[in-house]
Amino acid sequence: MQFISHNAEETIEIGKKIGAMCKSGTVISLRGSLGAGKTVIAKGIAQYLNIEEAIVSPTFTIIQEYSGTLPLYHMDLYRISGCDEFEMIGGEEMLYGNGITLIEWSEKIEEMLPENTIYIDITILENLDRVINITNN
Repeated sequence: MQFISHNAEETIEIGKKIGAMCKSGTVISLRGSLGAGKTVIAKGIAQYLNIEEAIVSPTFTIIQEYSGTLPLYHMDLYRISGCDEFEMIGGEEMLYGNGITLIEWSEKIEEMLPENTIYIDITILENLDRVINITNN
């Protein structure tokens, strides 16, 4: 599935559509360069889940939990070194939790991701539009 987004509002709407497709236990890998819109997608998913708390990238906290229609676990693995460090912070249990898990920079733990992970790749075009590709390997 592919979407083109022209602005943050459209990216949030795409996030809401993604949220509507999720069920308990869904793991989503958000991949893209810095500023691509990974956290904006997360905001849309959170809005679909009726989460009222502000969604920010958990770069320094690594994992942020939110309560909504389903629990939302938002991870930003930019600052971790790999699978060993991810296991030390207890991240693996959230891969098999009862909520929706969003993982920015999931490439660092690729081999740990569940088989049914949904991959969202965001590419920034020259005109600053975003191409959002969604796959399930």
